Amino acid sequence: MRKVLQDERLKKLGINSKSTFVSVLALLIFTIFTKSFFIALAFAFLTGVATRQYLKQRALKKKTLLGQVWPEVIDHLISGLYSGLSISEALSNLEQRGPEITRERFAEFHNEVRSGTEFSVALERLRDSCAHHGSDQIFEALLLSKTLGGGELLNTLRTLSAFQREDLILNKEIEIKHGWIKNSAHISAIAPWLLLLMIATQPGTAVAFSSPSGLMILILGVTLTLIAYLWMSKLSKLPEIPRVFGSIK
Repeated sequence: MRKVLQDERLKKLGINSKSTFVSVLALLIFTIFTKSFFIALAFAFLTGVATRQYLKQRALKKKTLLGQVWPEVIDHLISGLYSGLSISEALSNLEQRGPEITRERFAEFHNEVRSGTEFSVALERLRDSCAHHGSDQIFEALLLSKTLGGGELLNTLRTLSAFQREDLILNKEIEIKHGWIKNSAHISAIAPWLLLLMIATQPGTAVAFSSPSGLMILILGVTLTLIAYLWMSKLSKLPEIPRVFGSIK
């Protein structure tokens, strides 16, 4: 768990540093283009916010892709167990046969089990590394079967695979229907600033926005744009399914 938290902090630090760099670069470019430091500052701030949101969405997309592979992981587990492999061997086998995005995690599990780490401890670390409600369900079923025994593990995994596939299909349909909200937020946020960028090349624009009233309009515009964009993004965001089995006791 500590490694997961450390990775999250490193990701946030990377996002902050990249967005800051883009903001500084945008400030230089827009200052040269508009001949106004205050207009360039507004554009630089919004560019930094947009960059931060883009990087967060890209990280979230990677997490979403990870959440879509668990039915396939279950299929490989069922195949391995059906061929006579033990639970540990079936999990370790996923470092080669499993989805590409999960192979590194299962390779770490395999190395830990091979080095003598107890199965439940290695599975806990694998669970923390995956950090998804879909993988939690799989590992909980495997742990109970490993600890208590059970001849219904294959049927349980098949049922779990069917449920997860149905959830993925439903979430995809909802995500498509929410796409127009995101597009509306992008258009609404960008349109007035594109207009300002078009008139910023005129000599009187820089002078007008350097006055107290002009600065007030810039500050108000940035504030309202930011509030509207974040509000629309929040409305279009799908609720994340909580992890019921967050840790193995």
